[in-house]
Amino acid sequence: MTYKGEFYQRDREWHPPALTPDYKTSVARAPKHALLSLQNSASEITGPVFGHDDIDPMDRDLIHNYARPGEAAIGERIIVHGQVLDENRRPVPNTLVEAWQANAGGRYRHRKDTYLAPIDPNFGGCGRTLTDENGYYYFRTVKPGAYPWRNWVNNWRPAHIHISVFGTGFAQRLITQLYFEGDPLIPKCPILNAIPNPEAVQSLVAVLDMNATIPLDTMAWRFDIVLRGRRSTLFENRLEGN
Repeated sequence: MTYKGEFYQRDREWHPPALTPDYKTSVARAPKHALLSLQNSASEITGPVFGHDDIDPMDRDLIHNYARPGEAAIGERIIVHGQVLDENRRPVPNTLVEAWQANAGGRYRHRKDTYLAPIDPNFGGCGRTLTDENGYYYFRTVKPGAYPWRNWVNNWRPAHIHISVFGTGFAQRLITQLYFEGDPLIPKCPILNAIPNPEAVQSLVAVLDMNATIPLDTMAWRFDIVLRGRRSTLFENRLEGN
């Protein structure tokens, strides 16, 4: 679906600089020359896309979608939900949203993840869903654990979930990470500290939503995703701006 509305000037202070020495990996990855903008072809803009027939209802349930029959993932059960919105906070329907994360102990199901936390045999760590007519999405999962990473001597990543949003074709993909309100590791993370605007950091923080919890079962966190404009969510693969 194409939206027509007001033009919003890009805020160049919203995204972090490519070179941020305290985030050590950026030293090798930062581009040495100005970025180039390439025009997408018609095939890149219009397809291929997912339809409702490609998504199983179980895909959004990370607690059970990898588990053996009668079993479930281990950890604090949570719901992550919200809306995908355009720059004027209008809902964007039928949009593919993907999620992937570490397990409750802070370990990914990946052969190169050597953290000492155990693998949960009933947790695959990934899911997907389509937004409804109101741009609404939700996932059931377990809250991921923090984990150490080789930046400085004692750096830990805050608990986070990776989120991917597709547009009308695979070439239109935005990727971000959501964090959890109140996590004491958020202000200590070198990646988040590279973001110059405190409001941009807050755009990555899911808020506790007691109204959406399931009593005696599941906590809930709300994370709205704004695709473009001055109020956009910060996307890690679109650092030049939206």
